[in-house]
Amino acid sequence: MDADKLAEHVVERTISARIPDAGLAYRTRIHAGGLDPFQPTDDPKSAQVRLTVGSDDLVAMARDELNPAKAWATGRLKIEASIFDLLRLRKLL
Repeated sequence: MDADKLAEHVVERTISARIPDAGLAYRTRIHAGGLDPFQPTDDPKSAQVRLTVGSDDLVAMARDELNPAKAWATGRLKIEASIFDLLRLRKLL
């Protein structure tokens, strides 16, 4: 997504990504300039937007082999966030 379109839809939020089968969790911040680097976290539940995904599905999404919207719709990607954040996120997917 180009920077102008991203800035139009993004509000600064903290995001965590939990990969339960690997026992890992990471945290980042999304903002109009993009994403900050991911950092390991011990408290993924404190993020405003929380993603949970298996390691195989995460790799498939990173390789563009699995669409995030389809992964969410089929339960392979779980997203916990406020209704307003979910609506914004939908525009980015």
